[in-house]
Amino acid sequence: MTKNALDWEISPGLTDYETALTRMQARVADIRAGAAGELVWLVEHPPLYTEGTSAKREDLQDATRFPTYKAGRGGQWTYHGPGQRVVYAMLDLAKPHASVPARDVRCYVAGLERWVIATLKEFGIKGEIREGRVGIWVARADGTEEKIGAIGVRVSHWITWHGLSLNVAPELSHFGGIVPCGIAEHGVTSLKALGVDVGMEVVDAALARHWGEIFG
Repeated sequence: MTKNALDWEISPGLTDYETALTRMQARVADIRAGAAGELVWLVEHPPLYTEGTSAKREDLQDATRFPTYKAGRGGQWTYHGPGQRVVYAMLDLAKPHASVPARDVRCYVAGLERWVIATLKEFGIKGEIREGRVGIWVARADGTEEKIGAIGVRVSHWITWHGLSLNVAPELSHFGGIVPCGIAEHGVTSLKALGVDVGMEVVDAALARHWGEIFG
């Protein structure tokens, strides 16, 4: 960890969700105290469902399928599992980050969306945003739309935590235990389902290349 600098970390294997929550909370406290720099942390989790602050209990359709956790972030129900890149960003929004002005959570979320869209473009996938639907969407030729990236953040004393998930090659049937993000009328997809069969390290490298375009 480097004080007053951005750390970029990729954890191997599967990271326990409660361990991730504990670590994020500790890092947020350290950033606020000036004891550590900002952190972008890339992980994969074992199969699980997380409950955001706006989640509806009826949207958890199979409570016995995987463990469930109260995430404390914004948003609704989300699935995490192997083959999905989860990015936890702990940034100090009291200061600007390139295209994201200080103390502007809406612009921060929009920046996360632009970051994923730029990354997807490298793989020939057109990611899009939709009014009233946070996240990144892919439009099929038949007019259907599927979600490829979810965003759920929390901001504590202007320090961000939680972040986003990008479906690289997860088991898409695992989303069937929830109504993802409370949206029943649209499905989910992944790079692999769209014909892009690449390793997680390739996606990570693309994410790293495009970070500076948005956040400096």
